[in-house]
Amino acid sequence: MKDYFNKIDNFIKSLDKETLDLLDNISTIREFKKNDYLLKHGSICQNSFLIKQGTVRKYHLFNGKEITTQLLFENEIAVAFNSYTLQVPSNEIIQALSNTIVLQTNYTLFQKAKKNNPKLLQLDLMITEYYTLWLENRFIEFQTLNATQRYLHLLQKHHKVIKTVPLTIIASYLGISLETLSRIRANI
Repeated sequence: MKDYFNKIDNFIKSLDKETLDLLDNISTIREFKKNDYLLKHGSICQNSFLIKQGTVRKYHLFNGKEITTQLLFENEIAVAFNSYTLQVPSNEIIQALSNTIVLQTNYTLFQKAKKNNPKLLQLDLMITEYYTLWLENRFIEFQTLNATQRYLHLLQKHHKVIKTVPLTIIASYLGISLETLSRIRANI
């Protein structure tokens, strides 16, 4: 995954000035305070959010319970993929877990820009491929790793997670109860 992210990063760094200016014109820097919503349930995801600083989570509600599906950190993109792609109301919620700065790119403007710029079309495809790889890895983790292994894997990838994300959210992300997470933490 990291290799593919580096591939995207190198591609962006290789973009010509015209393409970079085009991206700059359709994007804005936004700041969100801790617990602010980047996207609320039922809203249409009209922006993608490249996290420049901070931590964000994606979650949905199931039987009144918050189920965290993704934790996102610096240089990752937060988007409710189904809502963004189909421009339909979102079942997901995107929330800042800390004071967060993002580069917000408007969906409609990006769609228009990529029609006239093959490099943006290629970037869009690369980001979609990255997200697909992430989903596949997450699915495999849930199928092959036990709760302790998933926790250790999360710590390995994002060691700051314990300092920035409440344990209830970490437990939800790992698909375990808070009590199970407490036992895991006590045993390592």
